[in-house]
Amino acid sequence: MRTSLRRMLVPVVAASLMFTAACGGDDAPKADEKITLTIAGFGDFGFKPLYEEYKQTHKNIEIQERISDYAAHHQSLISHLATGSGAADIEAIEIGYLSSFTATPNRFYNLLDLGAKDLESSYLPWKWQQGLSTDKKTLVGLGTDVGGMAMCYRTDLFAQAKLPTARDEVSKLWPTWDEYVATGKKYKAALPNSFFMEASGNMYRAIVEQAPQGLYDDQDKLVVESNPTVKKAWDLTVDAIQSGLSNKLNAWSPEWTAAFGKGTFATIVCPAWMTSYIETNAKDASGKWDIAAVPGGAGSMGGSHLSLPKQGKHSKEAFELIKWLTAPDQQKKVFKATGNFPSTPSLYTDPDLTGFSKAFFNNAPIGKIFTASAQAVKPQHQGPKQGDVFSTIGAGLGRIEEGKQQPADAWTQVLADVKKLA
Repeated sequence: MRTSLRRMLVPVVAASLMFTAACGGDDAPKADEKITLTIAGFGDFGFKPLYEEYKQTHKNIEIQERISDYAAHHQSLISHLATGSGAADIEAIEIGYLSSFTATPNRFYNLLDLGAKDLESSYLPWKWQQGLSTDKKTLVGLGTDVGGMAMCYRTDLFAQAKLPTARDEVSKLWPTWDEYVATGKKYKAALPNSFFMEASGNMYRAIVEQAPQGLYDDQDKLVVESNPTVKKAWDLTVDAIQSGLSNKLNAWSPEWTAAFGKGTFATIVCPAWMTSYIETNAKDASGKWDIAAVPGGAGSMGGSHLSLPKQGKHSKEAFELIKWLTAPDQQKKVFKATGNFPSTPSLYTDPDLTGFSKAFFNNAPIGKIFTASAQAVKPQHQGPKQGDVFSTIGAGLGRIEEGKQQPADAWTQVLADVKKLA
């Protein structure tokens, strides 16, 4: 599912997660007893139509969905687990927070014990691994989508800047992120009152998450200061900021939402789920948006899992629901409706998916584009405070964008703040 570097501002309270959570249990329902399952998430997972379909064959099941802001949702889950009450039967967890929860698997039902052992071959191997606990003995969550990356861009703005507009030619403009920034400088020179990208955070996160090693090494040691890729990504992103390429928008803010319709920026790093936000918020721009390759060629940003906190009293019924929601047929339906790209590779040769296109994006073959991106992903180890570290770096970039701090001072503060998270 979706997220953004600048949006990930709520710290994971690691100390809170050390308390012992109260455990729920299955109260065996009577044959005709109605069972209400609650499912908590953030944004639009595309599940609402599926609930009605599921209930047609599960007459005793009622489903209540509660949706909140991305950060608020995860903070609430942290709090509910710490206090031992308040969690939903089913909780969605985004990849930026997932490693914080897989480190405390005792708070969740082990999906392997509920029947998930037979499902492993259905998922991308790296997606399955993300849902496992640190000791690999507990499966905390079943994967929903993956955030295979592309680059969405405005063809009308590119034309005004005298840049190519055909997606294949646009892809050739930026095989690397250095060339992406160089293209942005040409764009800015041609259209000084427009911006090349919406903000710096997504660019930074995309560069780091494409690398073989990101914020952590395989032993969960923070390598922000020692990994040259992290600093190189920072320097290039700062170059983009100082060159005036960023619209300085805070993701999910009213200003960010409105900017899609106003056409104030020309490109945005575009995981599959982002297409839904663009289409929803730029209704009058149909045909003006298109999709090209992302610099670096591949990568994954975002994606979620569905988990079952032990506070839930109907784990068997909850598991059956998430098993069905994440099955290939349902993942394909969700992709067509919301853009969330499937994590089940059996669909990657399905012509119904690979041949899917959208008129809004100038008939871009989005099924083919995001299939190729997902297949090319080289998984990167995600550390226990991945989301917090990205938030800290994003805050530093934000201070530069807002003119509150010089780059060198911002980097020094970022390193100091990151050390506090270790």
